[in-house]
Amino acid sequence: MSEAKSGDTVRINYTGKLTDGTRFDSSEGREPLEFQVGSGQIISGLDREVAGMKVGDRQTVTVPAAEAYGPHDPAKVQKIPRTALPPELEPQPGMQLQAQTPQGGQVALLVTALDEQDITVDANHPLAGQDLVFEIEMVEIVKAA
Repeated sequence: MSEAKSGDTVRINYTGKLTDGTRFDSSEGREPLEFQVGSGQIISGLDREVAGMKVGDRQTVTVPAAEAYGPHDPAKVQKIPRTALPPELEPQPGMQLQAQTPQGGQVALLVTALDEQDITVDANHPLAGQDLVFEIEMVEIVKAA
């Protein structure tokens, strides 16, 4: 039986948890996750752990924050005036907003706090700064040509 290597397309079942056991994602009830090993389609730490697995292999791996969504960057947390929002929008903590960059790209923002004049938004990935634990099962390997 062959092992998954860079360039192969693989399909895995997975469950992702925080180190405290809180589940944040899973392929349960869906098709397995399909990606090309080594292509940068998934977080680097998980990609590295999948390489070398065989069909039917199961393992639990911990991916450090640096190899997942990176550290939490305080520079990505900003206060903006409420007047910068459309007047019909009533922000609430936990609300997700979209902002446009000067280059025309989209940035997801999470409202973390608000007062009468300002709202505080966080542009970090929600899992930034977190070590992640994945239970993975190799379902299929399609060898690279």
